[in-house]
Amino acid sequence: MKKIIVISLIVSAITLLFPASFALREPETGALWYSPSPLVTLLDGEHSQSMTLEEYVVGAVAAEMPASFEPEALKAQAVALRTYAMRKKYMEPSQNHEETVCSDIGCCAAWMSESALRERWGEDFDKYYSKITAAVNDTRGVYLSYENEMALAVFHSSSPGRTEASENVWTTAVPYLVSVETPESAETVPNFITSVTLSRDDFQEVFKKQHPSADFSGAETDWIKGAEYLPSGRLASVEIGGVRVTGREVRELFGMRSADLSFEIGEDGITLTSVGYGHGVGMSQYGANVMAASGADYREILSAYYPGTELLEI
Repeated sequence: MKKIIVISLIVSAITLLFPASFALREPETGALWYSPSPLVTLLDGEHSQSMTLEEYVVGAVAAEMPASFEPEALKAQAVALRTYAMRKKYMEPSQNHEETVCSDIGCCAAWMSESALRERWGEDFDKYYSKITAAVNDTRGVYLSYENEMALAVFHSSSPGRTEASENVWTTAVPYLVSVETPESAETVPNFITSVTLSRDDFQEVFKKQHPSADFSGAETDWIKGAEYLPSGRLASVEIGGVRVTGREVRELFGMRSADLSFEIGEDGITLTSVGYGHGVGMSQYGANVMAASGADYREILSAYYPGTELLEI
């Protein structure tokens, strides 16, 4: 009887440490989970497989961040991806597939198998694989939390000076996904500034496929006007052919790398220029690398990009 009481007290104590809001229960059985590395299922193409959380994080970090990055940046990425997978498993299961996560970046996060990484890295495989594995092991079990829940640890490649607030991209404001300063620049990010030039006819054709009512009959100087910008410097909205569209839509329509957009009408056509790469919300990967190179550790990096969150260990 004493043994039963002691076990009961231990379970109660652990339950208090990991409240139900953490959703630290196996969804299939409802059993409480205490392991530092639960199993996750991954949909990779058409193949589904089971692996530990930490095994998944190794493949995800390797696919999402250059292995040449600073160790502390890789650690920050590992924590973000671990948090992302935990949130998928315990709080927000995917509506697109039964597995915990998939390797489709349009749905979840990128992921690469060891064999695929061997092919990518060639003779550098051992060096890079051990480097990423070390970053994952050094942060083993660490995740981002906000008000007793796994945080939404989204990230992007690079930003021009400031990241973006979540409500300006996905309409919903998240307290820790706000616009913050980020240190990367053209000197530290390849292809930080990119431009695309289209003929006038091609520009109209692309835009009118989505907005057939657009009118380009007037003076060229009136084709693109009324640009409004967000505090982060990204394009909020602009009027094109008399139709007002968001910067996000312009980015998607013309295949630009970010919504930090500007336009120029010249002799060769219409040039669109973008700065940075990605939606701009959450951690900037290149910004994290610059911070790490300047001496910041992964905790400082995560605190800067997800203000108000805390790091917990399972």
